[in-house]
Amino acid sequence: MKKRIAFPLVLLLLGFTGSDTATQAQDRVSTDEGTIRSLDDQERAAVLNQDLSTLERLWSDQFTVNAPSNQVVVGKRNVLALVQRGQIRYSSFERKIEFIRVDGDIAIVMGAETVQPTGDAPMAGQRVQRRFTHIWKQEATTWRLIARHANVLPSR
Repeated sequence: MKKRIAFPLVLLLLGFTGSDTATQAQDRVSTDEGTIRSLDDQERAAVLNQDLSTLERLWSDQFTVNAPSNQVVVGKRNVLALVQRGQIRYSSFERKIEFIRVDGDIAIVMGAETVQPTGDAPMAGQRVQRRFTHIWKQEATTWRLIARHANVLPSR
């Protein structure tokens, strides 16, 4: 009779352990999601403010951009050069995150942006609506933006 009681007790304990592990995994994803939201906003503000040191910290060395100008720019140094030359410069920059998925050491962020390019940037003086996708990768203990795709929405 002791065997009949012991087996269900073991199953019950395993269930609690499994659910505790699931809760921990869910908490980690939730924490990572909050971290990614914060980093994504820091990246937006750094682009707006031409804050090269913050961009240097947030962008991976392998950062690759499929730009709204229909060109692919490979490498953090090349993208930073566009910022320094004024080809990426805005008087306003809003970003709305609509979706985040964290899967291990990869995070995907999707949403909409509204920018107002200025100076030598393409479409300077216009209010530009875009869709974007960001891919963040955890490098050691730090999340870095590794890829970005943005496209301009057609005028209505």
